[in-house]
Amino acid sequence: MEAVAVKLHTRIIDSQKEKNIRASLKAEVERKVNREDIVILDSLNYIKGYRYELFCLIKHSQTPHCLVYCLTSDEVSSTWNTNRDAAEQYTQDIFDALVLRFEAPDSRNRWDSPLFTILKDDTLPYDAISDALFKRKAPPPNQSTQSQPLSSANFLYELDKITQDVLMAIFNAQKTSVPGDLIPVPGATEKIELTRSINMAELRKLRRQFISYAKMHPTENTGQISNMFVQYLNKSLH
Repeated sequence: MEAVAVKLHTRIIDSQKEKNIRASLKAEVERKVNREDIVILDSLNYIKGYRYELFCLIKHSQTPHCLVYCLTSDEVSSTWNTNRDAAEQYTQDIFDALVLRFEAPDSRNRWDSPLFTILKDDTLPYDAISDALFKRKAPPPNQSTQSQPLSSANFLYELDKITQDVLMAIFNAQKTSVPGDLIPVPGATEKIELTRSINMAELRKLRRQFISYAKMHPTENTGQISNMFVQYLNKSLH
């Protein structure tokens, strides 16, 4: 058994770079996670939707996980930041933005559980963490995370058509919508939560990512594709 650390070394400067870093980290975790090795993702992981995406990887690999939350006050964190070498510091604007956007883990969420909250002077609960990783059953895979062989070309056709219809519905709805509106899309019971204007280039990129994911994790119920895509977009756009 080997402990593999995936660590964030790059400072977050802008939103696009931040998204790219998160995508790279997630891809690295996906490559390394398995039932034999311990993978430690040492990063901010401050977005709830991102932690959920990581949880889905865990479910697919059918291996236990846990979350270690280093709880520190904003003031102490700011002091630590200013004491770092200048090249390693966050600017005050970036630091304030991170604090504002931080979504604290909640043990009531299955993707944040088991949760170990550690204060600055605490000793790590090694035994409890070990038990969580080695004595607890892995979360069972469900339909959205369990890989299934592609049964027919019909799935790929429906996947392409449905996601394109959703994109056009969102693009057209934005002409008469404002941030905060809920946009209905064809074939879905859930709605797009419009928090900002989204251009077609970004929508196409998200569609490509979803199609790649859906091909690896196909569903036999093509009627669920619209809802799955809406859920994916809502998580990715927040």
